[in-house]
Amino acid sequence: MNPTNFLSFTEKEEHITDILVGLGLRRNVARVLVYLSSTDEATSRMIERGTDLRQPEVSMAMRQLREFQWIESTESKGDNKGRPVKIYRLSRPFKEIMDFIEGEKKKDARIQLELVQKLREAVSV
Repeated sequence: MNPTNFLSFTEKEEHITDILVGLGLRRNVARVLVYLSSTDEATSRMIERGTDLRQPEVSMAMRQLREFQWIESTESKGDNKGRPVKIYRLSRPFKEIMDFIEGEKKKDARIQLELVQKLREAVSV
């Protein structure tokens, strides 16, 4: 995905987004994550265009990605005297993010299996 010429997600990027949604991420968060994983850095406006999301949707997704500590941002002075432009990038490689998601899902599965075992013990008493 080239952010300067980006018109829409490819089939592969849509598939990755769908998998992330299946794993529990919100669709907007997944779209932004997939977009950022394919570029070195991007402004909010680039993310809006590249993900086909509106500004409030991008802001909410960025807030969640910041909470996970998966993104970082810097400010750059714009061409005009207006507000500085924030530039976003992933704070860790996408593989590390996948490893984190995998670990969380394994932890969730262990908890669920422990509850099933407790249920079996409670019923057999």
